[in-house]
Amino acid sequence: MTELTLDANFDAPDDFYAALLKAHDGLTVEDMHALNARLILVLANHIGDQSVLEAAIKAATLDA
Repeated sequence: MTELTLDANFDAPDDFYAALLKAHDGLTVEDMHALNARLILVLANHIGDQSVLEAAIKAATLDA
């Protein structure tokens, strides 16, 4: 089992954030939600470890 990494693990976090914002430019709220859902599924597939994905959901939950 791999553990969820919560420490900074980006080479260029600001570049990623800028690309993420750019991907949302001009989208409706519904299209933004759809993009976010597809991105989550693509990244979840890349991670591929159910326990890591569940830990990520827990970490991202506001009341965790």
